[in-house]
Amino acid sequence: MAITHYWRVFMTFLRNSLVRDMTFRWNFIINSISSLSWVFMNLGFYILIFHQIGSHGELAPQSGWRQYEFFVFLSTTLLINSIVQTFFMPNAEEFSELIRRGGLDFALVKPIDTQFLISLYEVDWSSLANFVFGLCLLSYSLYRLDYHPGWFQVVAYPFYVICGVVILYSLMIALASTSIWLGRNQSLYNFWFYLTNFSRYPMEIYRGPVGDWLRRIFTFLVPVLVVVNVPARLLAKPLEPEHWWLMLYALAATVGSFALGRWIFLKALDSYRSASS
Repeated sequence: MAITHYWRVFMTFLRNSLVRDMTFRWNFIINSISSLSWVFMNLGFYILIFHQIGSHGELAPQSGWRQYEFFVFLSTTLLINSIVQTFFMPNAEEFSELIRRGGLDFALVKPIDTQFLISLYEVDWSSLANFVFGLCLLSYSLYRLDYHPGWFQVVAYPFYVICGVVILYSLMIALASTSIWLGRNQSLYNFWFYLTNFSRYPMEIYRGPVGDWLRRIFTFLVPVLVVVNVPARLLAKPLEPEHWWLMLYALAATVGSFALGRWIFLKALDSYRSASS
């Protein structure tokens, strides 16, 4: 199936989901407000912290992230997570129900890649409220920074945001695929939230005997620490030698994560024997 065909199918998914959300507009508005409320509470929490330590103080001792540098980090987190929540999370949440009710049988006979179909069938438009707010916070934070990124950093930033989305999606689809073996795997899906919580903070805070091990595990074994750290550093800080190797590693981690997630998904499908068997 040609790429243009996949694009038309994806646009159909977008349109159908938008029609569904606009049919229940108050539900859409309430979901958007609820999502933004959580963001405002987190932002207010960090504003209180920097009010106590001063705008030029660092979030943690020797972390190197001052107020508006960290707000670039926070806005990058919002952008990446909102994309994942908009396009992939609704479908991952329904995957076990798709198996239980026999919907996966129908997906398998469609003349389209099954992973593409079950990953993008539903779109949660209300989650894009966080994306819009993240763009506003990012623009304001960059305006208040003493440092101004160069053209390479500005161009590379959206690319590495996409890399972060791919890494989180790969982890999500790998965990969702285990539903084929386990039936209902809600606890494993919750495990995705526990793991991705580590991506919400700069890797410099992971210090000491325990922190060093956590940084190694969530950089090299489960590479969630590179999801936000790499694109945020591109805009918030001048490029230094250690940033270059981290950028190269992020590319390798993106390719490796997607390949592993794809392999687990296909391996799980090989074990599927339809809902009637």
